[in-house]
Formats: sequence, structure tokens, C-alpha cells
Amino acid sequence: MESTNVQYDEDSIRSLDWKEHIRLRPGMYIGKLGDGSSVDDGIYVLVKEILDNSIDEHMMGNGKTIEIKISEHRVEVRDYGRGIPLGKVVDCVSKINTGGKYDSGAFQKSVGLNGVGTKAVNALSHYFKVQSYRDGKTKNAEFQQGGLLHESKEEASNQRNGTHVIFEPDGTIFKNFRYIPQYLDNMIWNYCYLNAGLTINFNGQKYISQNGLLDLLQSKSDAESIRYPIIHLKGEDIEFAMTHGNQYGEEYYSFVNGQYTTQGGTHLTAFREAVVRAVREHFGKDYAPEDIRSSIIAAVAIRVQEPVFESQTKTKLGSNTVSPDPNSTTIRTFVNDFVKERLDNYLHMHPESRDAMKKRIEQSERERKELAGIKKLANDRAKKANLHNKKLRDCRLHLTDLKNDLRYETTLFITEGDSASGSITKSRNIQTQAVFSLRGKPLNCFGLTKKIVYENEEFNLLQHALDIENGVENLRFNRIVIATDADVDGMHIRLLLMTFFLQFFPDLVRNGHLFVLETPLFRVRNKKETIYCYSAEEKQAAIDKLGSKPEITRFKGLGEISPDEFGKFIGEDMLVEPVILQKETSINKLLSYFMGKNTPERQRFIIDNLKIEKNIEELALAG
Repeated sequence: MESTNVQYDEDSIRSLDWKEHIRLRPGMYIGKLGDGSSVDDGIYVLVKEILDNSIDEHMMGNGKTIEIKISEHRVEVRDYGRGIPLGKVVDCVSKINTGGKYDSGAFQKSVGLNGVGTKAVNALSHYFKVQSYRDGKTKNAEFQQGGLLHESKEEASNQRNGTHVIFEPDGTIFKNFRYIPQYLDNMIWNYCYLNAGLTINFNGQKYISQNGLLDLLQSKSDAESIRYPIIHLKGEDIEFAMTHGNQYGEEYYSFVNGQYTTQGGTHLTAFREAVVRAVREHFGKDYAPEDIRSSIIAAVAIRVQEPVFESQTKTKLGSNTVSPDPNSTTIRTFVNDFVKERLDNYLHMHPESRDAMKKRIEQSERERKELAGIKKLANDRAKKANLHNKKLRDCRLHLTDLKNDLRYETTLFITEGDSASGSITKSRNIQTQAVFSLRGKPLNCFGLTKKIVYENEEFNLLQHALDIENGVENLRFNRIVIATDADVDGMHIRLLLMTFFLQFFPDLVRNGHLFVLETPLFRVRNKKETIYCYSAEEKQAAIDKLGSKPEITRFKGLGEISPDEFGKFIGEDMLVEPVILQKETSINKLLSYFMGKNTPERQRFIIDNLKIEKNIEELALAG
């Protein structure tokens, strides 16, 4: 091996203080950074870290209300718990391994146990303030990037006990960030569903749930789409709700100690196994697991002592037992025993639901068997099509290779036409960005069965590129980005692709994986400066700024943007808009509106949402 001249001695060893380490390696503490366009971006983890402390106070019986104010760049959280002990206000937000969670008597089943979360928020904030109100006194401290700016003395106060935290994420770390209201809305509702009776006031709106996971499932489905009334069963430290619908795939919401575990974990695995076992034993039939779970909509929540998560962001539970005691019951046994007994009793007592469940399972069984032959032919076609050389320009790293490590973003761009796909392919990051090229407009699959996914070459190859044939657990990319021209045809392709994902893979959309690429419509430049504009208003502002008749280019299609320029739009500062399903959205009604009969209302919606020049209206109306 060739030697190097790099010196490795005592001077090479460097000790970082707590805030320097967090700022140098933020991914270790909050997962990936991002700009707020993805639900798991770091700025939402910062909010959760502060809220988790307030929720833990509530769980311990202290404080029934939490007040939250969030603007584009500023977050305020005020709870009415016990308040941080005044002598430890600074230490609790600026000293690693300092906090109340180590006292198991004070926090038996809390989310945060390692004393890091609030410190990470402090270190990663341009401005951070904490104020505690406790027994008629108050104290506050202000920080910048984790460094103490000011510490007040204890003063008299007539405010109710509790803690008030204000922070502004550091724009040098979270570049061009903004909070998306729908993501915050979902986060806050989940806290309420897991803590029935808790009131959260968020930006002037009241959030409260009285029925826990029953309310959650009712918000995620509508009466027309479920086969039987939602089954809702509660026990000590466990609660679940479930039904079957008409959609494809499995839809789960899992929680541990009030924490939404977006990637599941041992508790969700145990629940999925338990449902299969309980149903088989109740009906006395050896149904295939995929038929029992097909089209299921369910939520499960458990509370355990000292949970172990697979990362600091707490998105996946790794614990195997319900407490650290070596003789403790396993989570698998705990969940299975509860589900087996309670679900069996429920089905005996509700014969109509029992019959409806049986009918849905047997329908899934028939559909699976009918698809078996078609799937084999489709798989053979996919191999013959030489997917990785013709349709897909793959990247080197994938989400599955990285074991779902949220610090890394892998992206698949779906585009149409050789010129557009060629520009993206030449300018992409070959490590983490892949390109799938469509041939013309995809089929409108609204109202069609999953059989069409295998019979249609484009759809079949696309699902193979994503590796979602057997569910989204093997999804190869964090982000699926639709990249189409900003004209009527481009909007139509965008809608057709959204229809495909919503119709057959709705959980992929619900889990925040689908996006639309924002590319500039205009380039305004002179000899000294170039400005890219995403609207006519931005174009006019650029003209006014540059003056003296600058050169103006209108990009009519993605293929007109050179690879060198395209690299600026799909790099670290890439602008994407997430496709978000509102809490009350019915997918069937949504697709009926977009892809059903071409009504004047639908035409008007498309026109109003095209971010292009007004003369396009005539083309849209003509279509």
C-alpha cells in the first residue's frame, strides 16, 4: 500500500463540545436535514422533540392543554406541566445527558430517554429561548446556535406552571426551509389521537380527540370505503383499531408511547402477525396472510418502559420486550395475546362484521389467484425489456441498501420524452438519483383493477423499478418525483401518474414519497447576472432588477433546459412540491373529480393550478 504524508499524532485528536458535535453531525441526532418538503425532514423533528417533552408531562398527569404557534420560520410551544426545575433550566437544554427522563419514577413510559432531543433543537437553532414557570416563580435563558446569550434570575410570576420554548431553526443548516401546514396538522392530530382528552391549540385552531385510535381511523377513511364498522379495542398499555376497505395494499399507523413510528418496528410486526393468527383461528381456515391483510386499515399503539428505537428520530421500534427486566414479556407475546383474545370475542359478538370480514378476505383470495398467471407473464416481460438499460437509468445507492437511513435521500425522477430524460440523466447525481423515462402519456387507470398494472407495460416496468409489487416495504427510493413540462400535456401526464399511485399504491402517497418537480419557466439575464423565474410575477421582478432590456428565455419544455442548467434545479436546492392527502380526503372522490367525467369544474381547477402563462387557458379549454 502506498504511504501518505498525512500526519496522525496528538494534534490530530480533537474533542468537540456538545453543540459543535451536533452541528457538525446533525444527521446523528435528527436524521436528514431537508427543506421541509418531506414529512421526515429535520425541521419537523425539531418540533417533535419539544412537543414530546410536553406530551410526556401530560402522560404523567400534568397539564391538559398545549399551545403551539408556528410561522414559516418560528416555533413556540407552551405547556402547562410542572415546569423545568428553575435551577436546571440552562442545564436541561444545554448539557448532554441531563434531564428528568432518567428518573424512572417521574417518567415511566415516556418517549425520550437519552437527554439529547432538546439540546439538539438548541444547537440547531439560530435562536432558542426556554422559560419555566414553577410555583409562583419563573426563569428563562436565551441561546444562539447552542451558545448561551442570556440567563435571567428567578423572578416572581403569576403564570400557571409549565414550560415555554421558542426556537427558530438555523437557516445555514436548514437551507430555504419552510413549514408545510398539512404536515404539522397531521403531526398534531396524531398526538391528540394517542392522548384522548388532550387539547392542543395550534395557530388558533383547537385539536382534541375523545376516542383515540377510533377517531384516527375515521379520519383516514370514509363510510363508503370500509367493509364493516371500525373495530376499536383497548387494554392496559395497548390499543388498536382496524377495518378492511376497498383499496389496494395495507395501511397502518403505529405508535409507541405516543410516538408515531412511521417505519413500524417490533410492535407493528407483532400486530400484523397477531391479526393473521387470530383470523385463522376464529374462522378455522388457513387463509394466506396476504389475503387476510389485503386492504386492511389499522392503527396500533402500545406503551412500554424504556423503549429502544433504531435511531434518535424514533421512527422504528427496536425493543423486543415491554420493559428492561430480563424476565419481561416479549412485545410479540404481549400484542398477540391481546389481539387473539379481544378480536376473537369481538367477532363472535358482531356477526355482521364477522361475515363482512370473511367476504373481503375471500375476495382478496380470488383476486390474488386470478392475478397469479398474469403476474408471471408480466415479470417475464419485464426481464425481456431489459429494464435497467432501457427504461430506467438507475443510481448506485438505494433506500433498501441504506436500510432506510433517513439521513440519505434517494430519488427517482419520472419524466416523459427522450430530451427531458436525457437532460436529467446527464445532470443528476448518479449516486442517489435515478431517471425513469415514459413513452408518451400513461393510461388513465381510474376505476380499473390491479390487473391493468401487469398488463400495461409502462405501469409494470414502473412498479418493478420501484420494487413495490409486493408492497412499499421494499421501496427503493425516498422520493418519487414527477418531472413533466409546464403545459397542458405535462399537467395531464402529472394527473395520470398521480392517479396510478393513488389507485394502486395509496400508502406510498400517504407516507410522503410522491412529489412534483418545480422547474423555472423563464430565464432572465444580462452580462453580469442570471435569474431563474418560476412565475410571471418573478419574471417581472427580475426584469425590473436587471433593467436595460435583459435577455428573456421562456422554457417551453424540460428538454429545452441544458444539462448544465438542469443540474442547478435538481441539486441540494431542488424545489419539489409534495403530494399531500388531507386528513379528510377520500381517494375515490378525489380520483372521481380529477379523472372522471370532464366537467367544467374540473377544467377550471386544472387551469387555475397551471403555473404558466394565461394564454394556455385556451388550450386547456379546447382540451
